[in-house]
Amino acid sequence: MKITELKINNFMLFDKLDIKWSPNINIISGENSTGKTTLLKLMYSSLKPLSKKNFSTLTQEQIEDSIVRKMLGVFRPDEDKLGRLVSRVQGSNRTEFTLGLEKKGNMSIGFGNRQERHADIAININDYKKFEPIYLPPKEMISATEHFQSLYEDYHIDFEEMYYDLTKLLDRPLKKGANTAEQNKVLASFEKIIDGNIIQRDKKFYLKMKGAGEFEMGLVSEGYRKLATIIYLIASGSLDKNALFFWDEPETNMNPKMMQYLAEAILELAKMGVQVFITTHDYFVQQSFNLISSYPKLNAENLDIQFISLYRDSDKRIQYTSAASVSDLEHNSIMEEFDALYMREQDILYDN
Repeated sequence: MKITELKINNFMLFDKLDIKWSPNINIISGENSTGKTTLLKLMYSSLKPLSKKNFSTLTQEQIEDSIVRKMLGVFRPDEDKLGRLVSRVQGSNRTEFTLGLEKKGNMSIGFGNRQERHADIAININDYKKFEPIYLPPKEMISATEHFQSLYEDYHIDFEEMYYDLTKLLDRPLKKGANTAEQNKVLASFEKIIDGNIIQRDKKFYLKMKGAGEFEMGLVSEGYRKLATIIYLIASGSLDKNALFFWDEPETNMNPKMMQYLAEAILELAKMGVQVFITTHDYFVQQSFNLISSYPKLNAENLDIQFISLYRDSDKRIQYTSAASVSDLEHNSIMEEFDALYMREQDILYDN
C-alpha cells in the first residue's frame, strides 16, 4: 500500500498543500512549525486503522469510528474534539484531505471545526493487500516496552498513540521459519552498525554485542535503542515489504558518523519494498541520502529518493518544493543555516 499523493485543505497549520510522494524514500526538511511531523502523523493515523486483520469485514460506521479514534489518539486535541484539528479562523471552517494510493486508489477524510467525533470518510482501494504502517517517534520505546502497554491502557498518559502502537509491535514474538534473503540483507545492514543483534526474553530486550556479551536495553545508548527497534521489527516480520515506515527525526541522540551507514541501511529497506518517510533538521542525514541519490554506484537499483522542503511564503502560508538532489532544492533551511553560519564566521574574522 504505497502513498502516491497527499492533498490537504485547512488542516491545522496547512491552508492548501498537494505533495506527490516517491514510492521509495522521502526526506522531509523545513524550519520548526512548518508541519513536518504533522504530515507523518496525518498519513499514519489515516492508514493505520486500515491495516487491521478484519478490515474487509468492517462496516462503514466501524471504519469511520476507528479512523476518528486513531486521529484523536495520535494528535490528542483538547477535550478529544476532532474539529480542533481544522485550521483556525473566525466562524465555521472545514478540512478536507485526500491520500492518493497505488493502483489509482484513494482515501478522503473531511470534517468541520464544530465536529467532535465524526468525519466523512470515503475509501477506494483496488486489490487490497495487508500492510503495516509503522511510526518511529523521536523518543525510543524499546527500553519501556515491558510496562508501557498496561500503563497506557489503564491510565491517562501524556504520550501520543504512536508510542503505544510501537510497543504493541515490539511485543510480537519472532515469526516462525527462516528469514527471507531480503530480510537477512537488511538485518545485516543494521546489525553491522551496532555490531550485534537483538534478543527478547519475557518482554525485555537485550543487545548482544560480538565479544562483549548481552546488555540490558536500558544500559545501551538511545541511538542504539532506535536501531535495535528497527532490527526487531524486521526480525519479527512487522517491518516487511508491505510496510510504510515513518521515522521522525532519526538524528535525535544519534552520532553524526552513523548517518552514512544508517542511510545505506534505509536504502536496503526501500529495496525490499518499504516506502520510507523521514523528517529531519540534520545536515548529515540530508547529505547522506543526497550522496546515494547523486551517485549511481551507490544506488545501483536507481531507487527514487525525493527531498521535500517545507517553508513559509511571504503571506506566511506553508508551501513546499521538491527535488531529486539537495543542490536543486529551493528553500533548504538546513543549507541556508549552514551558509549563514559560515557568513557569521567571516564577519567575525574580518570584523565586518
